[in-house]
Amino acid sequence: MSEIAKAVLTEARGWIGTPYHHQASRRGVGTDCLGLVRGVWRAVYGAEPEAVPAYTPDWAEPQQEERLWAAAARHFSAVSWAEAEAGDVLLFRMRRGAVAKHLGILSACGAAPKFIHAYSGHAVLESPLTPPWQRRVAALFRFPEEIS
Repeated sequence: MSEIAKAVLTEARGWIGTPYHHQASRRGVGTDCLGLVRGVWRAVYGAEPEAVPAYTPDWAEPQQEERLWAAAARHFSAVSWAEAEAGDVLLFRMRRGAVAKHLGILSACGAAPKFIHAYSGHAVLESPLTPPWQRRVAALFRFPEEIS
């Protein structure tokens, strides 16, 4: 596991228990799934790579725009499921045919995979990556080893 992946996991685990709050990104205060990934990025690299505009919980579903996917592709490296490692970012499509709008950080691979995420109605938690969750994974991304 790379040093970046170790740092990502250490930081993500520090967010466990942070209450869910739409559009927030403050460890121990409130966050949503994007806020968790943003907060981990800030802790690992410093400033965020771009300003995040206001967004609605539907993530542009009516327009069928993959805004979250496009943003992830700008700042992370896409990886295949076969290449997945702890510390990678999971992008989920919550319903078939809907835009991808949920993020998590893979925290364990192998026979009992897990991920850390902020889920509406819950605090940040580490959940088993069960088959129903696995079926919803639309893409995987890796934090960069360095940023320019």
